[in-house]
Amino acid sequence: MRKVIEYVLASADGVTEDPVAMGVGNYQDAAYLRDGLGLLEACDALLFGRRTYEDFANLYGGGTHKPMWADRLNEIPKYVFSSTLEKADWGDPTIIRGDVAAEVARLKQQDGRNLLILGHSLLGETLLREQLIDVIDLAIYPFLMGKGRQFYFRAGQHATLRLAAVKAFSKVVKLTYEVER
Repeated sequence: MRKVIEYVLASADGVTEDPVAMGVGNYQDAAYLRDGLGLLEACDALLFGRRTYEDFANLYGGGTHKPMWADRLNEIPKYVFSSTLEKADWGDPTIIRGDVAAEVARLKQQDGRNLLILGHSLLGETLLREQLIDVIDLAIYPFLMGKGRQFYFRAGQHATLRLAAVKAFSKVVKLTYEVER
């Protein structure tokens, strides 16, 4: 069975909102980028909510933003969960309008590599509540934002996490947690 991995970039005070505006690129060394590429290559589809999809489409769809893993982001199949998105041009995504949990559960049962969520949004919150997230990769950046959307969970999103790995890069630490059932 495939796993759902949620990859979250956060400041040291837990802000996850708009990583580009936070300047995370200033902290990503070659080893960190290779690690991210390895994660992308270990997955064969991305799961997005509408807003995150649109943010990524604006950043990568025009071809101007080119970290070492931009080509993989552009080519990997994408599923966008939205009841309002009318048109999606970046990466020929499949738009899912129905039951999010049922669709992700179905995708997990298919053959293939893991499924990846980039960022913590309403989609991630929903999938955690429905016990469909298997791994949370949390990359902690060495700065304090002081304001912005926090990496938090709503009522009913309790999960027990087991620390599976710690990777230290020159400026970023990545904590990998497995969600225990």
